[in-house]
Amino acid sequence: MILKAYTKPAGYRFTILGILLLIIGSGCSLTRGIKKNQTLVRKITIKGIDEEFEEAALNYVDKEQQPNNKLNLQFYYWFSNHGKRNIGEAPAILDSALVEYSRFQMEKFIQNRGYLKAKITDTVIIKKQRAELVFNAHEGPMFHIRKFEDSIPDKNIKNLYLANRNKMSHIQPGGRFDTDSLAHDRDELYLLMKRNGYFDFYRQYVNFNYDSTFNSSVVDIKMTIDNPAGKTQHPVYKINNTLITISASNGKTTGKADTIQVDSQFRFVDFSHRFTPRVVTDYTFQKKGQIFDIDKQTLTTTRLSELNVFRNVPNPTYEKLPDSSNRLNTKIDIIPLKHFSDRVEGEFLFANGRYGYNIGNTFTDRNLFKQAAILQVKLNWSILFDNGSNTSNNNGIQNQEFRAGVNLIYPRIISPFDFPLLGKFGVPHTTFSTNYSLFYQKGLVTRQSFINSITYDFYETGRKLHTITPIDIEFSKGSIDPAAQAELLANNRYAYVYLIGRTVFTTGSQYTFQYNAIELNSYANFVYFRGGLDVGGNFLSLLSNTLNTPRDSAGQRKFLGYTFSQYTKAEIDLRIYKTLGGEKQFIFRINPGIGVPYGNSNALIFEKNFYAGGANDMRAWLPRTLGPGNFNRGTYYGNDDTSRNRLKYLDQFGEIKIVANAEYRYKLADDFFGAKLKGAVFMDAGNVWRLGKKPESPNGEFRFDNLLQSTAIGIGTGLRFDLSFFVFRLDAAFKFKDPQFTGSDQWVLFKHSDELFRTGSFKTAYEKANGESYNFMQLNFGIGLPF
Repeated sequence: MILKAYTKPAGYRFTILGILLLIIGSGCSLTRGIKKNQTLVRKITIKGIDEEFEEAALNYVDKEQQPNNKLNLQFYYWFSNHGKRNIGEAPAILDSALVEYSRFQMEKFIQNRGYLKAKITDTVIIKKQRAELVFNAHEGPMFHIRKFEDSIPDKNIKNLYLANRNKMSHIQPGGRFDTDSLAHDRDELYLLMKRNGYFDFYRQYVNFNYDSTFNSSVVDIKMTIDNPAGKTQHPVYKINNTLITISASNGKTTGKADTIQVDSQFRFVDFSHRFTPRVVTDYTFQKKGQIFDIDKQTLTTTRLSELNVFRNVPNPTYEKLPDSSNRLNTKIDIIPLKHFSDRVEGEFLFANGRYGYNIGNTFTDRNLFKQAAILQVKLNWSILFDNGSNTSNNNGIQNQEFRAGVNLIYPRIISPFDFPLLGKFGVPHTTFSTNYSLFYQKGLVTRQSFINSITYDFYETGRKLHTITPIDIEFSKGSIDPAAQAELLANNRYAYVYLIGRTVFTTGSQYTFQYNAIELNSYANFVYFRGGLDVGGNFLSLLSNTLNTPRDSAGQRKFLGYTFSQYTKAEIDLRIYKTLGGEKQFIFRINPGIGVPYGNSNALIFEKNFYAGGANDMRAWLPRTLGPGNFNRGTYYGNDDTSRNRLKYLDQFGEIKIVANAEYRYKLADDFFGAKLKGAVFMDAGNVWRLGKKPESPNGEFRFDNLLQSTAIGIGTGLRFDLSFFVFRLDAAFKFKDPQFTGSDQWVLFKHSDELFRTGSFKTAYEKANGESYNFMQLNFGIGLPF
């Protein structure tokens, strides 16, 4: 439960956007790095091309004649040392030969789009060593398809083609003539043949001839599918035997191997001595006697790679039997990953008067029991120092947490029931998990929790993932410092004593549905959805009522000597991704959630509540420092500084959460010290609320008529350093509307913008009431995108 508090370092005076504007607007001339007899290409203008193809036509201008991104060019001038270091982008120097080449490629592109008589001319306009390339197109008439016919001597292929033509062909009489459509149909025919046993079929067998000599701008097309030389038809091949060879992790196949004849199809040879045949045979989808199918070949290599135990799974190789039976022997050669791995992770957190660190270690055994089962042992220690508050901790430690967990992940469904292999769209998993957490806040509380669960995940389609946890057993125990407990009770803080000090035992089940996660790293237009449901305590309620188990002093049923929690919690993450061309993207996200205690509980347990703030939702607030609703800590605690400091990061929670984010992402530079530099501007809005009025959270309840008044808003900008295998993120977020205040005072960035980087009457009054300074800006460091 370490709180990742990020904010501005002392003396910070520039937003990230301001730094970028300073770079771009600096006095560096774009032509300062070129010779006097050279000209820099700065603009490309295309005229006369149909709007449908204008953007695509621009891509046919040679890359070396494309205008530079200003930031890329400045990085090149500043850091590349005349090209000796691969940083930024070299200046696009005008080259007449490349301009002519670009004109020719663009003309060919337009002709291939049906304008067979199209002509393109080019003009170069030069002013002050800067060039504009102007391409003028004279498209002429668009040609349409008048007639289409085919010539396919192989009757089996002709019947297969005719049965599938309407759903796969882009060549239709009356449609626009387009050579891309010819290429598309050739590729579709190739795949159709490869899916239906035609192992020896090649694209070269498919030819298109077209006649455009008519005067009415029409084209006749004839498609021919040739037979193999000297044959009257194409042979259909079937799968015969399969040899599976697993090398050692260094790729060598020397020494003695484990050799097993599994059945009439599979022979298994393992030089690593680490796997049972089932690991591979379960996900080999090409079975003996079936016709060759390239889709099943792809499915086999994809699923074997997804097991995360093999380093290299190339496509199988095939050997034709020497007889005339048209059978294929298959060879699958695999190189495994190293058996064991150990990964250490760490991060350092800093803020005004706050800093901390998070150290973790993950040990992985990638092949337990020789069944590709993955064993993960995770250890993590987090600590947060807070010297910015008037705490009684002489060493400044606010809280710390130790976590340990063990996960055993099988690449199949393990249950008492007989399930078919659900591997067509993804590898299913069964995960046995046990986790322990020890949270300690000096002078207040020690909380321990144990969670044990069994989880199944499987794909319904390539886009739909189901995750079911039928059994989840949780035990949490809180121990409050006696002096702190006495003081909290003396100040009527019973609700917080109950929240953090209760001991609870419960069982439950969870279900999560995820849609379109496969698209998250793309620039396509799509909708992503993730919905989760968590239900706990119903079985224990039925059992305790049936057995008439005793109750505690609050009237709650106990089971095995402990009260149990009964609740339902639901959460949704819905995102809309919209591409704006190139690597520009707009994302809107809405993330609501609600948790309802009932039956044997009148409050959610500590770990089930919602909190707001942090690097992934309300970025202008530190984690656990926003809400609930219009709750104001300074007003609520008054002069009770001890309770305010002790309950910091613990008292701002809710049973309801609504967070919305809007973010625009764009590329700044292709090469910035080996990384692709991207930028973002964003707005976050939301909060957490209590489910009904609570004396410990005045003005924190959810009300529809107060929704806008109690919603926080943050704005900001950021940088993303994309290294392909991970993204390092730096965001600067500003509080725009703060719901702890009232009326126009909520619009803090407008009302008190003069105190953004200095202390005035507003910050002075806030510090007096809350015992800490007010931070308009938070600086967040993170790995990966926020969503």
